[in-house]
Amino acid sequence: MLSPPLNIARWSQANIPIFRSEDELSRLDENADLLKPPINNYCVYNEDFTVMIVGGPNERTDYHINETPEWFYQYKGDMLLKVVVHKEDGGQERREKKDEEEEEEEEEEREFRDVHIREGDMFLLPPNTPHNPVRFANTVGIVLEQRRPASTLDRLRWYCRVCRRVVHEKSFHCVDLGTQIKDAVNAFRDDVDARTCRRCGTVADVVAPKSGGQD
Repeated sequence: MLSPPLNIARWSQANIPIFRSEDELSRLDENADLLKPPINNYCVYNEDFTVMIVGGPNERTDYHINETPEWFYQYKGDMLLKVVVHKEDGGQERREKKDEEEEEEEEEEREFRDVHIREGDMFLLPPNTPHNPVRFANTVGIVLEQRRPASTLDRLRWYCRVCRRVVHEKSFHCVDLGTQIKDAVNAFRDDVDARTCRRCGTVADVVAPKSGGQD
């Protein structure tokens, strides 16, 4: 189940800052030039867990599926997290699909939702939840992720904007979050065949429409 974002300032009466000093805050602004499209992320720590600084605007149309949870915090400005859940219970999508008939059933069960994460909000995304982070200009956020167990696979999935069918999916064992997602997104952008829906023939966008894309 998806819980709503929680604002740190409202949550803590003591208003305990997530950063220990103004110097840590200033380094986020000073290194904003490191946040480049299409993902606009920069990995600042990648040992027992991963810490990503993420800015905007980004250029993503994929839905990332991670078998472990992800923690989002918005330091500056707001962001939109597009997610796909089951209509019946709001839970994450099934992990595997077996055949064409099951794919049809999955399409009927999918619900596309928007999670608005405001400045100062934190949000815990459950594992195995397809999500597309939409980040706007002059915004900065932080994402914490677990080191991936050896048996896990990350997936990037693209849905048809017209019929909602899965257009393409790329799986990989994630060891370097800062580069692997970017490489997969760029490869999809350059492959028109992979971007073409097998049902309706629509070619998937490589940059999300300014209106917000899928909703």
